[in-house]
Amino acid sequence: MSNRAIIVVDIQNEYFSTGKLPLEGIETAAKNAAKVIEQARSAKDLVVYVRHESADSDIPFFTPGTQGVAIHPIVAPLDSETVLLKHFPNSFLETGLKELLDRHDIEEVVVIGAMSHMCIDATSRAASDFGYKTTIVHDACATQDLEFDGMAVPASQVHAAMMAALAFAYGTVITTEQYIA
Repeated sequence: MSNRAIIVVDIQNEYFSTGKLPLEGIETAAKNAAKVIEQARSAKDLVVYVRHESADSDIPFFTPGTQGVAIHPIVAPLDSETVLLKHFPNSFLETGLKELLDRHDIEEVVVIGAMSHMCIDATSRAASDFGYKTTIVHDACATQDLEFDGMAVPASQVHAAMMAALAFAYGTVITTEQYIA
């Protein structure tokens, strides 16, 4: 096994068109994520899935026990791969992810999944803060339109701003094609 891990964050049914929180470009991002995962498996990298469930019953999505919280079939984990449950945007918070990575002597992490402005951002920053060499495969991530102070922000701009911020100080931001090459 290599010293690299792929962290597959929240590529769950809830984010697709049949879910309660569909993301812009999630289908393309998931297809790219599947390519990253396939490459990682052939390189004998550790592949770790992180799956979100809401711990707050007042939140109408990511409800435990529903189809929305299932990992989407396009990136289905193998039986031998670890799936961690999380309740916060940061995939390291109260999940055992850091302990798992350390147990496998991981030095480098590659982050893919959803949402760019929440869990990808929080997970990538935490990974960097923990000292892992961090790479984000940006076209294997997706997000949604946001609004701030009465201003509509399209998903493409949300994504670009998050990737620019991560590339500035937290990691390397590349495409699926660059990762596979």
